[in-house]
Amino acid sequence: MLRPASVGRVPSAGAPSAASVFGKASISSSLPPPTIYDRSTTAIKAVVSDAELECGGRTGSVKQQLAKLFEGSLKVIFPEEPNMEPLIAVCTAKFGDYQCNNAMGIFSKIKGKSTAFKNPNSVGQAISRHLPPSNIIESTSVAGPGFVNIVLSSKWVAQNIQNMLLNGIGAWAPILSVERAVVDFSSPNIAKEMHVGHLRSTIIGDTLSRMLEFSNVTVFRRNHVGDWGTQFGMLIEHLFDNFPNWEDTGEQAIGDLQEFYKASKRRFDDDPSFMQRAQQAVVRLQGGEARYRNAWKKICEISRKEFDLVYQRLGVHLEEKGESFYNPYIPKVLEELSTKGLIEESDGARVIFIQGQPIPLIVVKRDGGYNYASTDLAALWYRLNVEKAEWIIYITDVGQSQHFDMVFSAARRAGWLPDAKSILYPKTNHVGFGLVLGSDGKRFRTRSSEVVRLVELLDEAKSRCKAELVKRLEDNGKLKEWTDEELENTAEAVGYGAIKYADLKNNRLTNYTFSFDQMLNDKGNTAVYLLYAHARICSIIRKSGKEIEEIKKSGTLVLGHADERVLGLHLIQFAEVVEEACTNLLPNVLCEYLYNLSEIFTRFYTSCQVVGSAEETSRLLLCEATAVVMRKCFHLLGITPVYKI
Repeated sequence: MLRPASVGRVPSAGAPSAASVFGKASISSSLPPPTIYDRSTTAIKAVVSDAELECGGRTGSVKQQLAKLFEGSLKVIFPEEPNMEPLIAVCTAKFGDYQCNNAMGIFSKIKGKSTAFKNPNSVGQAISRHLPPSNIIESTSVAGPGFVNIVLSSKWVAQNIQNMLLNGIGAWAPILSVERAVVDFSSPNIAKEMHVGHLRSTIIGDTLSRMLEFSNVTVFRRNHVGDWGTQFGMLIEHLFDNFPNWEDTGEQAIGDLQEFYKASKRRFDDDPSFMQRAQQAVVRLQGGEARYRNAWKKICEISRKEFDLVYQRLGVHLEEKGESFYNPYIPKVLEELSTKGLIEESDGARVIFIQGQPIPLIVVKRDGGYNYASTDLAALWYRLNVEKAEWIIYITDVGQSQHFDMVFSAARRAGWLPDAKSILYPKTNHVGFGLVLGSDGKRFRTRSSEVVRLVELLDEAKSRCKAELVKRLEDNGKLKEWTDEELENTAEAVGYGAIKYADLKNNRLTNYTFSFDQMLNDKGNTAVYLLYAHARICSIIRKSGKEIEEIKKSGTLVLGHADERVLGLHLIQFAEVVEEACTNLLPNVLCEYLYNLSEIFTRFYTSCQVVGSAEETSRLLLCEATAVVMRKCFHLLGITPVYKI
């Protein structure tokens, strides 16, 4: 049973078995319902409590801190409206840094009911007047229909940055309203090569996991590999036919697993007697016959070693819970759905009809076998009831959107999930992504129309980077200053980072064209440019001859120049950018922030002398803060920073 078109792994450890969850001999016919949590309207709280703001030294994002202040004002003015949520946004005009946009909405509600306010502007004026004292805000002004423009205190911005330098970037971690999440990503199929199509799911899933983990969410990184189903019958029979003593020869019997798969598939398609034996082998495998189980385990083991070559290069860590893990849960999960009246007979199959969908969700095929829908329902039940996940995120191509919409709808009908429009948890999301295209605008393939092996793609990126780096160093006469290890590590960091960033900087829903020339360019919005920009900042600090750790403790950051303030303001917006990327499940939001940070730093460095200036200490602190935030962005994107160019 394979998820169609779905594109690492660490063996599952300590996971409860179906028997331990349901009981050995018989599974209770009444499965426990998932807990419904009342959290908030989104994964991000607009207003957080004082206790939360102080949790672990975290202060919450600037938006959250401002929202707390404006919440106090709104409660004073409108005590009869206790759940009024402040609407805080970054100010796009030149009137301030942030803006509170509640006035128009409030006036539309109270119009005709209150004589205290004649128009939205008067509501905005009242909101501004009743703000509690705070060292965050320098000044406010009210514009047009009640927009409250906010100018942050430059002293507070500087102090906020200095506190981060002393306490670590973790102090700027977002505060989310979810505590436990499952991220289901990568999910290759056993006995098939990982190819460029798996790249997007793997790196998008890794980045979303990293952002949630940075936000102090417990994340279960799940690799839902296709390790169960009819294809194993043909693989096992092909193995038995060609290598009767396969257990003695081990992996040598199978050799290249991709070629082994193709050979068995040709026999399955061309030889009716082999097809019949392969189908019988599936029955024996699922029946638990030791010989077939052992062969299945060996095939899976070889595949996992191939997968690990990719995951090691990408620096991605997952825990495998494949289709076979959830298989024992399927019967009683379907029994519950049937008892609740969801499952019906249709043309010999058992299905769930979903309102608004032209086709039903098939959960048992005509031949009585299960499919990926039944597996995904069992997996969803397990994640809700055993792993107690509040947010379950599935990362596959956009072609599977309908499938997941139907699975989630069935879960809501069963009472596992709240209504789709509800503010309650748990919740589910399908994170779809577009295709990787070649220069011809078609799906990216080799010249022989084969899918591109991911290992080869990554190795080529590293090789190209190393050649370019050696040439650059030779031209500059600096090659002798680099060790072989430094060359290898830098080429790897830049090469792999370039591939990741070229994907992540795009809105995941769109297709993108794979081009080594573009992604390895050291100009423009590329990982190469950004990694080199970070290295240049590190070089500035080194050339100062100052010990940055001492300056952090003894120096004072002052944002006296306009470009210093612009850079400082962008730095402190880091937390809310990560919030937005998490809320909308869009890594490109973080990429855009990182690129803009680099551009803003360049403007600052162009107009503000650092080394040798009267403001050297303060500006070195600003350089270090920029480097720290860039490194955290790289980490969240799964990119290794470089410190030397």
